[in-house]
Amino acid sequence: MKRSGALLLAAAPVIATAVYFAMPTDSADAPAAPPAATAQAAREDAKDRAEEERAEDDALIAGLPAGLAAPEKKELAQRLVASVQNSTLDWRSLYGSIEDHGDGQGYTAGIIGFCSGTHDLLMLVEHYSEEHPGNGLERYLPALREVDGTDSHEGLDPGFTAAWRAEAELPEFRRAQEEMRDRLYFEPAVRLAKLDGLDTLGQFVYYDAMVFHGPDTDPEGFYGLRERVMEKARTPARGGSEKAYLDAFLDVRREAMLTKRPGSDTSRVDTAQRRFLEAGNLKLDTPLVWRAYGGTFRVP
Repeated sequence: MKRSGALLLAAAPVIATAVYFAMPTDSADAPAAPPAATAQAAREDAKDRAEEERAEDDALIAGLPAGLAAPEKKELAQRLVASVQNSTLDWRSLYGSIEDHGDGQGYTAGIIGFCSGTHDLLMLVEHYSEEHPGNGLERYLPALREVDGTDSHEGLDPGFTAAWRAEAELPEFRRAQEEMRDRLYFEPAVRLAKLDGLDTLGQFVYYDAMVFHGPDTDPEGFYGLRERVMEKARTPARGGSEKAYLDAFLDVRREAMLTKRPGSDTSRVDTAQRRFLEAGNLKLDTPLVWRAYGGTFRVP
């Protein structure tokens, strides 16, 4: 596709320069060293092309309907995610939530389930501490860096959970949680869904998958899943059927959920998103009724 091709071409000069520096300088096959000015020009050219491509994308998105980014739809999205993450529609009640679910991701906390073992909780506390030094969570930063990528509580117990709940009473920390949610999950998911030609439901499908699987490129991460889906179905932006593409996406995602946790409940896909798709509700219009994890939820 044009967009992907342009990005690959933009990266090529940088890659070529890196290959030169990786080769032994005494090798007979080593190319002549490019002058520093030439290498710098190549890097600047790659940067300019990438920025031009992003500017084109921004212009395209600016001309599209707000979709899930519209205030009422964004609110609906948070309620939908809260229902399948925490069995509640009141997502604002979750700022202070924190517990270890025994899923290998350490503490799960806050409005979107930031985890001490998956880097996003660390990013949140770092961001918050930059804006508000001396806060009640800042002293746990060394421990959060040590346990990142593990399910360990070393250096966090016994005071971290109480400190989290106390900090969650402050509007500044609540705002920081929302900012990090949007930066890591909501905005990238909605942006990419729009570039893929998806309407509001598809944008939510991407968002919920980004939250659950993480914004990772490995086979079970969001971007890995999307690549697998694109081998099976074309996005609307590539001339494919939106329903067929979303059907394929939900199939691949359901399989990934069961691969990650065999026997797990996949109702957030089966009796929520799939039902909306089967009803042809591509704009995610209300009223909505769905079932997830044993509960029934309604938004009038």
